[in-house]
Amino acid sequence: MKIENIKTLGELKKAGYKSRGIKEELRGNLIERIKNKKQTFSGIHGYEDSVIPELERAILSRHNINLLGLRGQAKTRLARLMVNLLDEFMPVVAGSEINDDPLNPISRYARELINEKGDETPIKWVHREDRFFEKLATPDVTVADLIGDVDPIKAANLKLSYADDRVIHFGMIPRANRSIFVINELPDLQARIQVALFNILQEGDIQIRGFKLRLPLDLQFVFTANPEDYTNRGSIVTPLKDRIGSQILTHYPENIEIAKAITEQEAKLDKRQSDLVYIPELAKDVLEQISFEARESEFIDEKSGISARLSITAYENLLSTAERRSLNSGDDSTFLRLSDFIGVVPAITGKVELVYEGEEEGAASVALQLIGNAIKTLFPQYFPKIEKLQRPDETTPYDDLIAWFFEQSGFELPDDLSDAEYKQKLNSVKPLNELIKKYHLEISEKDSYFLKEFLLWALVEFKKLSKHRFAKSLQFKDLYGSYISDL
Repeated sequence: MKIENIKTLGELKKAGYKSRGIKEELRGNLIERIKNKKQTFSGIHGYEDSVIPELERAILSRHNINLLGLRGQAKTRLARLMVNLLDEFMPVVAGSEINDDPLNPISRYARELINEKGDETPIKWVHREDRFFEKLATPDVTVADLIGDVDPIKAANLKLSYADDRVIHFGMIPRANRSIFVINELPDLQARIQVALFNILQEGDIQIRGFKLRLPLDLQFVFTANPEDYTNRGSIVTPLKDRIGSQILTHYPENIEIAKAITEQEAKLDKRQSDLVYIPELAKDVLEQISFEARESEFIDEKSGISARLSITAYENLLSTAERRSLNSGDDSTFLRLSDFIGVVPAITGKVELVYEGEEEGAASVALQLIGNAIKTLFPQYFPKIEKLQRPDETTPYDDLIAWFFEQSGFELPDDLSDAEYKQKLNSVKPLNELIKKYHLEISEKDSYFLKEFLLWALVEFKKLSKHRFAKSLQFKDLYGSYISDL
Protein backbone atom coordinates (compact mmCIF):
# COMPACT_ATOMS: atom_id res chain seq x y z
CA MET A 1 0.00 0.00 0.00
CA LYS A 2 1.29 3.47 -0.90
CA ILE A 3 2.10 5.90 1.90
CA GLU A 4 -0.46 8.46 0.76
CA ASN A 5 -3.21 5.82 1.11
CA ILE A 6 -2.31 4.97 4.73
CA LYS A 7 -4.36 7.34 6.85
CA THR A 8 -5.23 5.40 10.00
CA LEU A 9 -3.41 3.41 12.64
CA GLY A 10 -5.11 0.20 11.49
CA GLU A 11 -3.92 0.66 7.89
CA LEU A 12 -0.41 1.35 9.20
CA LYS A 13 -0.39 -1.93 11.12
CA LYS A 14 -1.69 -3.85 8.10
CA ALA A 15 1.09 -2.39 5.96
CA GLY A 16 3.59 -4.01 8.35
CA TYR A 17 5.20 -0.75 9.43
CA LYS A 18 7.74 -1.15 12.21
CA SER A 19 8.87 1.88 14.17
CA ARG A 20 12.48 2.43 15.15
CA GLY A 21 14.30 5.12 17.07
CA ILE A 22 15.94 7.95 15.17
CA LYS A 23 19.44 6.78 16.05
CA GLU A 24 18.61 3.30 14.73
CA GLU A 25 17.06 4.92 11.65
CA LEU A 26 20.22 6.96 10.95
CA ARG A 27 22.44 3.94 11.61
CA GLY A 28 20.44 1.57 9.41
CA ASN A 29 20.26 3.97 6.45
CA LEU A 30 23.98 4.79 6.76
CA ILE A 31 24.81 1.09 6.66
CA GLU A 32 22.81 0.74 3.43
CA ARG A 33 24.53 3.76 1.88
CA ILE A 34 28.00 2.50 2.79
CA LYS A 35 27.20 -0.93 1.33
CA ASN A 36 25.92 0.66 -1.90
CA LYS A 37 28.88 3.09 -2.10
CA LYS A 38 26.56 6.11 -1.91
CA GLN A 39 27.81 9.41 -0.52
CA THR A 40 25.94 10.93 2.38
CA PHE A 41 27.93 14.13 2.87
CA SER A 42 28.27 15.25 -0.74
CA GLY A 43 29.47 18.79 -1.37
CA ILE A 44 31.81 18.67 1.66
CA HIS A 45 35.41 18.94 0.45
CA GLY A 46 38.57 18.08 2.37
CA TYR A 47 36.90 15.96 5.06
CA GLU A 48 36.88 12.66 3.17
CA ASP A 49 39.67 11.11 5.24
CA SER A 50 39.22 12.98 8.51
CA VAL A 51 35.89 14.40 9.68
CA ILE A 52 33.44 12.31 7.63
CA PRO A 53 34.77 8.89 8.76
CA GLU A 54 34.59 10.08 12.39
CA LEU A 55 31.06 11.37 11.88
CA GLU A 56 29.97 8.08 10.32
CA ARG A 57 31.49 6.14 13.22
CA ALA A 58 29.56 8.34 15.66
CA ILE A 59 26.29 7.67 13.81
CA LEU A 60 26.97 3.93 13.76
CA SER A 61 27.61 4.17 17.52
CA ARG A 62 24.24 5.95 18.03
CA HIS A 63 25.98 8.90 19.69
CA ASN A 64 24.93 12.47 20.22
CA ILE A 65 27.62 14.55 18.53
CA ASN A 66 29.59 17.72 19.22
CA LEU A 67 31.28 19.30 16.17
CA LEU A 68 34.17 21.37 17.50
CA GLY A 69 35.92 23.82 15.20
CA LEU A 70 36.53 27.42 14.19
CA ARG A 71 34.00 29.44 12.19
CA GLY A 72 33.42 28.62 8.55
CA GLN A 73 34.32 24.92 8.81
CA ALA A 74 30.97 23.54 7.55
CA LYS A 75 29.79 22.33 10.97
CA THR A 76 26.15 23.24 10.41
CA ARG A 77 26.32 21.96 6.82
CA LEU A 78 27.43 18.54 8.09
CA ALA A 79 24.54 18.43 10.55
CA ARG A 80 22.09 19.47 7.85
CA LEU A 81 23.26 16.69 5.52
CA MET A 82 22.46 14.09 8.18
CA VAL A 83 18.82 14.60 7.13
CA ASN A 84 19.64 12.47 4.06
CA LEU A 85 20.02 9.48 6.38
CA LEU A 86 16.43 9.72 7.64
CA ASP A 87 13.54 7.76 6.10
CA GLU A 88 11.80 9.85 3.47
CA PHE A 89 8.50 9.88 5.39
CA MET A 90 7.63 9.24 9.05
CA PRO A 91 4.12 8.52 10.42
CA VAL A 92 2.87 10.57 13.40
CA VAL A 93 -0.41 10.73 15.28
CA ALA A 94 -2.40 13.52 13.63
CA GLY A 95 -2.69 16.57 15.87
CA SER A 96 0.23 15.57 18.13
CA GLU A 97 2.47 18.47 19.19
CA ILE A 98 5.49 16.23 19.65
CA ASN A 99 5.43 13.92 16.61
CA ASP A 100 4.05 10.93 18.53
CA ASP A 101 4.87 7.54 17.04
CA PRO A 102 1.45 5.86 16.35
CA LEU A 103 2.85 2.52 17.54
CA ASN A 104 4.56 3.96 20.61
CA PRO A 105 2.80 7.16 21.76
CA ILE A 106 4.32 9.12 24.65
CA SER A 107 2.10 12.21 25.06
CA ARG A 108 -1.12 12.24 27.02
CA TYR A 109 -2.97 13.56 23.96
CA ALA A 110 -1.84 10.71 21.68
CA ARG A 111 -2.46 7.95 24.24
CA GLU A 112 -5.98 9.17 24.97
CA LEU A 113 -6.75 9.55 21.24
CA ILE A 114 -5.61 5.99 20.50
CA ASN A 115 -7.57 4.63 23.50
CA GLU A 116 -10.66 6.38 22.15
CA LYS A 117 -10.40 5.62 18.42
CA GLY A 118 -8.19 2.54 18.29
CA ASP A 119 -7.32 1.50 14.73
CA GLU A 120 -9.30 4.47 13.41
CA THR A 121 -6.79 6.91 14.93
CA PRO A 122 -5.81 9.32 12.11
CA ILE A 123 -2.15 9.58 11.19
CA LYS A 124 -0.18 11.92 8.95
CA TRP A 125 3.20 11.63 7.25
CA VAL A 126 6.12 13.98 7.92
CA HIS A 127 8.84 14.43 5.29
CA ARG A 128 12.45 14.13 6.42
CA GLU A 129 13.13 17.77 5.49
CA ASP A 130 10.70 18.74 8.27
CA ARG A 131 12.64 16.68 10.82
CA PHE A 132 15.55 19.09 11.16
CA PHE A 133 15.44 21.68 13.94
CA GLU A 134 18.11 24.26 14.67
CA LYS A 135 18.64 26.74 17.50
CA LEU A 136 21.42 29.28 17.88
CA ALA A 137 22.51 29.32 21.51
CA THR A 138 22.49 32.88 22.78
CA PRO A 139 22.66 34.14 26.38
CA ASP A 140 18.97 35.10 26.29
CA VAL A 141 17.72 31.56 25.53
CA THR A 142 15.50 30.30 28.35
CA VAL A 143 14.37 26.91 29.62
CA ALA A 144 10.89 27.81 28.37
CA ASP A 145 12.25 28.25 24.83
CA LEU A 146 13.91 24.85 24.77
CA ILE A 147 11.87 22.68 27.16
CA GLY A 148 8.53 24.42 27.74
CA ASP A 149 6.42 26.32 30.27
CA VAL A 150 2.92 26.53 31.74
CA ASP A 151 0.47 28.16 29.31
CA PRO A 152 -2.16 30.19 31.24
CA ILE A 153 -4.26 30.74 28.10
CA LYS A 154 -4.48 26.99 27.53
CA ALA A 155 -5.43 26.51 31.18
CA ALA A 156 -8.20 29.11 30.88
CA ASN A 157 -9.58 27.73 27.59
CA LEU A 158 -9.63 24.15 28.85
CA LYS A 159 -10.78 25.20 32.36
CA LEU A 160 -7.91 23.25 33.91
CA SER A 161 -5.88 23.76 37.06
CA TYR A 162 -2.20 24.70 36.75
CA ALA A 163 -1.53 21.34 38.47
CA ASP A 164 -2.77 19.53 35.32
CA ASP A 165 -0.01 18.59 32.89
CA ARG A 166 -2.27 19.42 29.94
CA VAL A 167 -1.60 23.15 30.53
CA ILE A 168 2.05 22.73 29.53
CA HIS A 169 3.23 24.46 26.35
CA PHE A 170 6.08 22.40 24.92
CA GLY A 171 9.34 24.08 23.86
CA MET A 172 11.47 23.45 20.81
CA ILE A 173 13.10 20.21 21.98
CA PRO A 174 9.90 18.20 22.72
CA ARG A 175 8.41 19.49 19.46
CA ALA A 176 11.48 18.13 17.67
CA ASN A 177 10.80 14.59 18.94
CA ARG A 178 12.00 11.91 16.47
CA SER A 179 14.08 14.52 14.65
CA ILE A 180 17.61 15.94 14.42
CA PHE A 181 18.07 18.87 16.78
CA VAL A 182 21.09 21.15 16.33
CA ILE A 183 22.25 23.63 18.96
CA ASN A 184 24.83 25.96 17.45
CA GLU A 185 27.52 27.64 19.58
CA LEU A 186 26.71 25.51 22.63
CA PRO A 187 29.14 27.31 25.02
CA ASP A 188 27.08 30.50 24.61
CA LEU A 189 24.19 28.73 26.34
CA GLN A 190 23.99 29.68 30.03
CA ALA A 191 25.15 26.94 32.41
CA ARG A 192 21.68 26.60 34.01
CA ILE A 193 20.17 26.01 30.55
CA GLN A 194 22.81 23.39 29.75
CA VAL A 195 21.90 21.65 33.01
CA ALA A 196 18.29 21.39 31.76
CA LEU A 197 19.57 19.21 28.90
CA PHE A 198 21.13 16.56 31.20
CA ASN A 199 18.11 14.34 31.67
CA ILE A 200 16.86 14.78 28.12
CA LEU A 201 20.12 13.36 26.80
CA GLN A 202 20.20 10.54 29.33
CA GLU A 203 16.82 9.57 30.77
CA GLY A 204 14.17 11.56 28.89
CA ASP A 205 12.77 13.33 31.94
CA ILE A 206 11.42 16.85 31.49
CA GLN A 207 10.79 19.14 34.45
CA ILE A 208 8.63 22.23 33.91
CA ARG A 209 7.52 24.44 36.79
CA GLY A 210 7.46 21.51 39.21
CA PHE A 211 5.95 18.99 36.76
CA LYS A 212 8.11 15.93 36.28
CA LEU A 213 7.04 14.37 33.02
CA ARG A 214 8.39 11.04 31.87
CA LEU A 215 8.65 11.66 28.14
CA PRO A 216 11.23 9.35 26.58
CA LEU A 217 11.99 11.79 23.77
CA ASP A 218 13.71 10.29 20.76
CA LEU A 219 16.23 12.84 19.44
CA GLN A 220 19.51 12.97 17.59
CA PHE A 221 21.38 15.91 19.13
CA VAL A 222 24.15 17.64 17.20
CA PHE A 223 26.00 20.45 18.97
CA THR A 224 28.49 22.84 17.42
CA ALA A 225 31.10 24.83 19.29
CA ASN A 226 34.13 27.01 18.66
CA PRO A 227 37.11 25.81 20.75
CA GLU A 228 37.94 29.40 21.66
CA ASP A 229 34.48 29.80 23.18
CA TYR A 230 35.55 27.56 26.05
CA THR A 231 37.59 30.45 27.44
CA ASN A 232 36.14 33.56 25.80
CA ARG A 233 32.40 33.47 26.21
CA GLY A 234 31.60 30.42 28.30
CA SER A 235 32.13 26.69 28.46
CA ILE A 236 30.32 23.42 28.08
CA VAL A 237 29.58 22.20 31.59
CA THR A 238 31.39 18.95 32.37
CA PRO A 239 28.34 16.71 33.02
CA LEU A 240 26.88 17.76 29.67
CA LYS A 241 30.14 17.03 27.85
CA ASP A 242 30.10 13.63 29.52
CA ARG A 243 26.69 12.88 28.01
CA ILE A 244 27.76 13.75 24.45
CA GLY A 245 29.01 10.54 22.89
CA SER A 246 31.42 11.81 20.20
CA GLN A 247 33.35 15.07 19.88
CA ILE A 248 34.64 15.60 16.35
CA LEU A 249 37.24 18.20 15.39
CA THR A 250 36.71 20.04 12.11
CA HIS A 251 39.44 21.91 10.20
CA TYR A 252 40.12 24.32 7.35
CA PRO A 253 41.09 23.15 3.80
CA GLU A 254 44.58 21.70 3.79
CA ASN A 255 45.54 22.89 0.30
CA ILE A 256 44.56 25.37 -2.40
CA GLU A 257 42.86 22.79 -4.64
CA ILE A 258 40.34 21.86 -1.92
CA ALA A 259 39.80 25.54 -1.08
CA LYS A 260 39.11 26.35 -4.76
CA ALA A 261 36.55 23.56 -5.00
CA ILE A 262 34.70 24.94 -1.95
CA THR A 263 34.76 28.52 -3.25
CA GLU A 264 33.51 27.63 -6.73
CA GLN A 265 30.74 25.50 -5.25
CA GLU A 266 29.54 28.10 -2.75
CA ALA A 267 30.02 31.41 -4.62
CA LYS A 268 26.72 32.90 -5.79
CA LEU A 269 27.39 34.19 -9.28
CA ASP A 270 25.10 35.47 -11.98
CA LYS A 271 25.49 33.36 -15.14
CA ARG A 272 25.99 36.52 -17.21
CA GLN A 273 28.80 37.45 -14.83
CA SER A 274 30.48 34.06 -15.25
CA ASP A 275 30.15 34.26 -19.03
CA LEU A 276 31.45 37.83 -19.14
CA VAL A 277 34.65 37.42 -17.08
CA TYR A 278 37.45 34.99 -17.88
CA ILE A 279 39.30 33.90 -14.72
CA PRO A 280 42.89 32.61 -15.02
CA GLU A 281 43.71 29.66 -12.78
CA LEU A 282 46.51 31.67 -11.19
CA ALA A 283 43.95 34.30 -10.10
CA LYS A 284 42.00 31.60 -8.24
CA ASP A 285 45.21 30.42 -6.58
CA VAL A 286 46.08 33.95 -5.44
CA LEU A 287 42.56 34.38 -4.05
CA GLU A 288 42.72 31.18 -1.98
CA GLN A 289 46.28 31.86 -0.84
CA ILE A 290 45.02 35.07 0.81
CA SER A 291 43.10 32.96 3.36
CA PHE A 292 46.15 30.78 4.02
CA GLU A 293 48.25 33.92 4.58
CA ALA A 294 45.60 35.36 6.91
CA ARG A 295 45.75 32.24 9.10
CA GLU A 296 49.47 32.84 9.56
CA SER A 297 49.43 36.64 9.82
CA GLU A 298 50.76 38.27 12.98
CA PHE A 299 48.16 41.02 12.60
CA ILE A 300 45.16 38.66 12.76
CA ASP A 301 43.82 36.78 15.77
CA GLU A 302 44.36 33.16 14.79
CA LYS A 303 42.02 31.95 17.54
CA SER A 304 39.02 33.61 15.89
CA GLY A 305 39.65 31.69 12.66
CA ILE A 306 39.48 32.67 9.00
CA SER A 307 36.17 31.48 7.62
CA ALA A 308 35.85 29.89 4.17
CA ARG A 309 33.39 32.73 3.58
CA LEU A 310 36.36 35.07 3.15
CA SER A 311 37.34 33.37 -0.12
CA ILE A 312 33.73 32.97 -1.22
CA THR A 313 32.78 36.63 -0.79
CA ALA A 314 36.16 37.79 -2.13
CA TYR A 315 35.58 35.68 -5.25
CA GLU A 316 32.18 37.31 -5.75
CA ASN A 317 33.71 40.76 -5.23
CA LEU A 318 36.53 39.98 -7.63
CA LEU A 319 34.21 39.08 -10.49
CA SER A 320 31.99 42.08 -9.74
CA THR A 321 35.04 44.36 -9.92
CA ALA A 322 35.95 43.03 -13.36
CA GLU A 323 32.30 43.16 -14.46
CA ARG A 324 31.91 46.81 -13.41
CA ARG A 325 35.16 47.76 -15.16
CA SER A 326 34.00 46.00 -18.32
CA LEU A 327 30.61 47.75 -18.28
CA ASN A 328 32.28 51.15 -17.87
CA SER A 329 34.80 50.55 -20.67
CA GLY A 330 32.20 49.10 -23.07
CA ASP A 331 33.86 45.68 -23.50
CA ASP A 332 31.50 42.80 -24.31
CA SER A 333 33.75 40.42 -22.37
CA THR A 334 36.88 40.73 -20.28
CA PHE A 335 39.53 38.81 -18.41
CA LEU A 336 40.51 39.21 -14.80
CA ARG A 337 43.42 41.52 -13.96
CA LEU A 338 45.53 41.42 -10.83
CA SER A 339 44.67 45.08 -10.24
CA ASP A 340 41.03 43.91 -9.84
CA PHE A 341 42.11 42.43 -6.50
CA ILE A 342 41.79 45.93 -5.03
CA GLY A 343 38.05 45.16 -5.12
CA VAL A 344 38.35 42.25 -2.65
CA VAL A 345 39.63 44.44 0.21
CA PRO A 346 36.10 44.97 1.68
CA ALA A 347 35.53 41.19 1.71
CA ILE A 348 38.79 40.67 3.63
CA THR A 349 38.36 43.46 6.17
CA GLY A 350 34.91 42.20 7.10
CA LYS A 351 36.10 38.65 7.79
CA VAL A 352 39.25 39.07 9.90
CA GLU A 353 39.61 39.82 13.61
CA LEU A 354 42.64 42.05 14.09
CA VAL A 355 44.93 41.98 17.11
CA TYR A 356 46.25 45.26 18.56
CA GLU A 357 49.14 45.46 16.06
CA GLY A 358 46.69 44.89 13.21
CA GLU A 359 44.45 47.68 14.43
CA GLU A 360 47.50 49.96 14.47
CA GLU A 361 48.26 49.04 10.83
CA GLY A 362 44.65 49.49 9.75
CA ALA A 363 42.28 46.89 8.32
CA ALA A 364 42.70 47.97 4.67
CA SER A 365 46.50 48.00 5.00
CA VAL A 366 46.46 44.48 6.46
CA ALA A 367 44.23 43.30 3.59
CA LEU A 368 46.66 44.68 1.00
CA GLN A 369 49.55 43.02 2.81
CA LEU A 370 47.73 39.68 2.66
CA ILE A 371 47.30 40.06 -1.12
CA GLY A 372 51.01 40.90 -1.44
CA ASN A 373 52.04 37.95 0.74
CA ALA A 374 49.89 35.59 -1.35
CA ILE A 375 51.65 36.76 -4.53
CA LYS A 376 55.05 36.41 -2.87
CA THR A 377 54.29 32.85 -1.72
CA LEU A 378 53.10 31.67 -5.16
CA PHE A 379 55.83 33.45 -7.14
CA PRO A 380 58.50 30.65 -7.02
CA GLN A 381 56.03 28.27 -8.67
CA TYR A 382 56.04 30.41 -11.82
CA PHE A 383 59.40 32.20 -12.00
CA PRO A 384 62.98 31.74 -10.75
CA LYS A 385 63.31 32.47 -7.06
CA ILE A 386 64.55 35.90 -5.98
CA GLU A 387 67.10 35.59 -3.20
CA LYS A 388 67.12 38.07 -0.33
CA LEU A 389 70.90 38.58 -0.52
CA GLN A 390 72.77 38.84 -3.83
CA ARG A 391 76.32 39.79 -4.69
CA PRO A 392 76.68 43.13 -6.52
CA ASP A 393 78.15 41.45 -9.62
CA GLU A 394 75.55 38.66 -9.73
CA THR A 395 73.08 38.80 -12.63
CA THR A 396 69.43 37.77 -12.39
CA PRO A 397 66.73 37.04 -14.97
CA TYR A 398 65.00 40.27 -13.92
CA ASP A 399 67.86 42.74 -14.50
CA ASP A 400 66.63 43.91 -17.93
CA LEU A 401 63.09 44.43 -16.62
CA ILE A 402 64.29 46.42 -13.61
CA ALA A 403 66.58 48.47 -15.87
CA TRP A 404 63.61 49.25 -18.14
CA PHE A 405 61.76 50.80 -15.19
CA PHE A 406 64.93 52.66 -14.16
CA GLU A 407 64.87 54.43 -17.52
CA GLN A 408 61.13 55.23 -17.38
CA SER A 409 59.60 58.09 -15.44
CA GLY A 410 56.72 55.87 -14.29
CA PHE A 411 54.57 53.11 -15.75
CA GLU A 412 50.90 53.61 -14.95
CA LEU A 413 47.94 51.18 -15.22
CA PRO A 414 44.63 53.09 -14.86
CA ASP A 415 41.72 51.02 -13.49
CA ASP A 416 39.33 52.00 -16.28
CA LEU A 417 41.46 50.89 -19.24
CA SER A 418 39.65 48.87 -21.89
CA ASP A 419 41.06 45.42 -22.55
CA ALA A 420 42.75 46.64 -25.74
CA GLU A 421 44.40 49.57 -23.92
CA TYR A 422 45.45 47.33 -21.02
CA LYS A 423 47.11 44.86 -23.40
CA GLN A 424 48.86 47.67 -25.24
CA LYS A 425 50.24 49.04 -21.97
CA LEU A 426 51.70 45.72 -20.84
CA ASN A 427 52.98 44.84 -24.32
CA SER A 428 54.98 48.08 -24.32
CA VAL A 429 57.25 46.62 -21.60
CA LYS A 430 59.51 44.53 -23.87
CA PRO A 431 61.58 42.79 -21.14
CA LEU A 432 58.32 41.69 -19.51
CA ASN A 433 57.18 40.02 -22.74
CA GLU A 434 60.53 38.25 -23.06
CA LEU A 435 60.34 36.83 -19.54
CA ILE A 436 56.86 35.43 -20.16
CA LYS A 437 58.01 33.82 -23.41
CA LYS A 438 61.08 32.35 -21.73
CA TYR A 439 59.33 30.74 -18.76
CA HIS A 440 55.76 30.27 -20.03
CA LEU A 441 55.92 29.71 -23.76
CA GLU A 442 52.70 27.65 -23.95
CA ILE A 443 50.52 30.00 -21.91
CA SER A 444 47.29 31.36 -23.43
CA GLU A 445 47.03 35.07 -24.27
CA LYS A 446 44.41 35.81 -21.58
CA ASP A 447 46.49 34.07 -18.93
CA SER A 448 49.68 35.78 -20.08
CA TYR A 449 48.44 39.29 -19.23
CA PHE A 450 47.49 38.27 -15.70
CA LEU A 451 50.92 36.64 -15.37
CA LYS A 452 52.65 39.82 -16.57
CA GLU A 453 50.98 41.92 -13.93
CA PHE A 454 51.60 39.15 -11.38
CA LEU A 455 55.34 39.41 -12.12
CA LEU A 456 55.30 43.19 -11.63
CA TRP A 457 53.48 42.90 -8.28
CA ALA A 458 55.90 40.16 -7.18
CA LEU A 459 58.94 42.34 -7.97
CA VAL A 460 57.39 44.99 -5.75
CA GLU A 461 56.98 42.46 -2.92
CA PHE A 462 60.64 41.42 -3.31
CA LYS A 463 61.72 45.08 -3.15
CA LYS A 464 62.91 45.23 -6.76
CA LEU A 465 60.30 47.76 -7.91
CA SER A 466 58.00 50.21 -6.18
CA LYS A 467 54.23 50.45 -6.55
CA HIS A 468 52.03 53.43 -5.78
CA ARG A 469 48.25 53.36 -5.57
CA PHE A 470 46.45 56.49 -6.78
CA ALA A 471 42.71 57.13 -6.79
CA LYS A 472 42.08 55.30 -10.06
CA SER A 473 45.40 53.78 -11.12
CA LEU A 474 48.53 51.85 -10.16
CA GLN A 475 52.01 53.19 -10.88
CA PHE A 476 55.11 50.97 -11.04
CA LYS A 477 58.56 52.55 -10.77
CA ASP A 478 62.16 51.59 -10.21
CA LEU A 479 62.87 51.38 -6.49
CA TYR A 480 65.62 54.02 -6.47
CA GLY A 481 65.34 55.62 -9.90
CA SER A 482 63.18 58.56 -8.91
CA TYR A 483 65.45 59.34 -5.96
CA ILE A 484 68.58 59.34 -8.16
CA SER A 485 66.82 61.47 -10.79
CA ASP A 486 66.02 64.11 -8.15
CA LEU A 487 69.67 64.16 -7.08
